[in-house]
Amino acid sequence: MSIRVLVVDDHPVFRDGLGALLDSLPDMDQVGVAGDGREAVELARAGGVDVVLMDLNLPTMSGVEATAVIGRLPSPPAVLVVTMVDDDETVVAALRAGARGYVLKGSGAAEIAAAVRTVAAGGAVFGAGVAARVLAATSSPAPVPGEDPAGLTAREREVLARIADGAGNARIARDLGLSVKTVQNYVSRILDKLQVADRTQAALRARDMGRP
Repeated sequence: MSIRVLVVDDHPVFRDGLGALLDSLPDMDQVGVAGDGREAVELARAGGVDVVLMDLNLPTMSGVEATAVIGRLPSPPAVLVVTMVDDDETVVAALRAGARGYVLKGSGAAEIAAAVRTVAAGGAVFGAGVAARVLAATSSPAPVPGEDPAGLTAREREVLARIADGAGNARIARDLGLSVKTVQNYVSRILDKLQVADRTQAALRARDMGRP
């Protein structure tokens, strides 16, 4: 089944470029385009979307605001931010709003396509240069060796480390020799212990903790 993608960007040339990329890939379908944040929310609310390619600098409603609204939908699509990075705060705000990934507009077609597949599968993506910015903006003093302030077990720390690397549940299951259902249970417990809403926020916390 093809990944259904909604393209959101207020620049027609870049929007058309993303559309051409999607049309060239056999496992993806462009199911809509939006030129502003409010239109993006309405199209996502209508359903039939797996991944939203979201610009941040949009008229009527910013990409960060639109991402937050989309994340509160009953069955929200994954949001992959594709934009020019202006400042660290914008990067972190988009991820904390619920974006599953962040790649730069200058990224190659293969990198963008891989990112779409990763977030569609439940993983998280930090594009080239972005992970360093996120780490720098969210870093905190490293915990005392052997101390886990979140109370995670050794296995939960292994799962969290792979979440921070952007792995989806199926890959984590293969890496650790577990069933996907068991991994889902671990992820749920990790989110609860870290008191975060989703795996992207858990990845940010993992980086705060100096990686488990």
